[in-house]
Amino acid sequence: MKRRTRLAGAVAAAAIALVGSWEGLRLTAYRDVVGVPTVCYGETLGVQLGDTHSRAECDRMLLASLKRHEAGLRGCLKRPDGIPAKSYVAFVSLTYNIGVGAFCRSTARKRLNRGDFKGACDAATWFRKAGGRTLRGLVNRRTAEHRLCLEGLR
Repeated sequence: MKRRTRLAGAVAAAAIALVGSWEGLRLTAYRDVVGVPTVCYGETLGVQLGDTHSRAECDRMLLASLKRHEAGLRGCLKRPDGIPAKSYVAFVSLTYNIGVGAFCRSTARKRLNRGDFKGACDAATWFRKAGGRTLRGLVNRRTAEHRLCLEGLR
């Protein structure tokens, strides 16, 4: 059975723009800050050092990966369609960055399921570390996602 999605039209464009801007584009695989082989817009699934892709391939990979992460996010939420669009985009971005498992175990998810959207936006800011270190880039990303998340609540 195919799961419903919200990653279409304006919501998809917003998610692609947000994630793409924070992940950056690298056409040749490299090791990220914790040593994981990474390519394109932060893709790690099946990546080997030395892999190369065109921008078009990376764009397709990003959309496919966003849809996978969104499906995982939706699978652990009680009412995903009740989340305002901008907040939803912020949570898709968070899930893309931290992974479905971490999102589904998070306080942000628990608060979303209770209907506490502001509390969920706040809890999402806690994911600022990689390899045990707080990274300025993650602090900045969570700040931008938080701002977008709260805009969705106005």
